[in-house]
Amino acid sequence: MTIRRNLKMTLLLSSPAASQTGILLFWIVIMFAFMYFMVIRPQKKEEKKKNEMMNALEVGDTVLTTSGFYGSIIDIQDDTVIVEFGSNKNCRIPMQKSAIAYVEKLEDAYVDDKKKDNK
Repeated sequence: MTIRRNLKMTLLLSSPAASQTGILLFWIVIMFAFMYFMVIRPQKKEEKKKNEMMNALEVGDTVLTTSGFYGSIIDIQDDTVIVEFGSNKNCRIPMQKSAIAYVEKLEDAYVDDKKKDNK
């Protein structure tokens, strides 16, 4: 009888610990899922969007650099673009594609001007 009683006591004592471990693992999984959907996934989306923007660069596009300058692309090489700044067209600076924050396509600017003229 003492063996059965000891076995029952052991089973009763081990059950709460097992359930606490299961709850802990559940919360760890929930935290990783939260981190993925709130941090990692949006960052990957933003990176994909920026890569698409860099691949769609064309000569004549107006760009905004990360330093806040607006210019026009006059030449594209592997990972370098030559951007022309200012109205006198004498300031041409080579820079990395990663220094471009925003691209406005020449066609988009033309369509926007047409819409303004029609109003």
